[in-house]
Amino acid sequence: MVMDDFASSDIARSEWLTHLMNTYGDRLTKLAYMYVKDVGKAQEIVQDVFVTCYEQYEKVLQIEKIKPWLYRVTINRSKDVLRSSWVKRVLLHNTLAHEQITSNLTEEIILQNDEKTTLFHIILSLPVKYREVILLFYYEDCSIDDIANTLKVNSNTIKSRLKRGRSLLEKRWKELDEDGR
Repeated sequence: MVMDDFASSDIARSEWLTHLMNTYGDRLTKLAYMYVKDVGKAQEIVQDVFVTCYEQYEKVLQIEKIKPWLYRVTINRSKDVLRSSWVKRVLLHNTLAHEQITSNLTEEIILQNDEKTTLFHIILSLPVKYREVILLFYYEDCSIDDIANTLKVNSNTIKSRLKRGRSLLEKRWKELDEDGR
């Protein structure tokens, strides 16, 4: 569905938003989760992104590529949440709880020998600047240029981060293998 198919009516606005939510809702929630590591907060972030789309319908229609723009807004909102006091209250509590069950969780993952789950957890453990480019490149099939536009950094920086991120992934994967994964 092309955005030009819609007129500036409330019905068109609602249909367009429904289309965006159906097309990008799950992806944006996963992206937000990669930052805040809390499903409920990730869903709130995505709802906020879609409210922004609805409120700025006319402006958003002028955007050439909606996917990178939605990712950028989601990333910015996620980073805003990470800077907020919510992180200090909730995320710190979750981190302490996570530390208590990490060894059990890691053993469970290793016992299951589920490579996708293990890889997902390794990606989550990466620093944000590597995690975001790996997720956008491999899981969201974004091009280097789209990622650069989304993150507002140079394409060469994205290539560098991808290379370093892959190296970190490989190193952590090998560490798991050495520990008897």
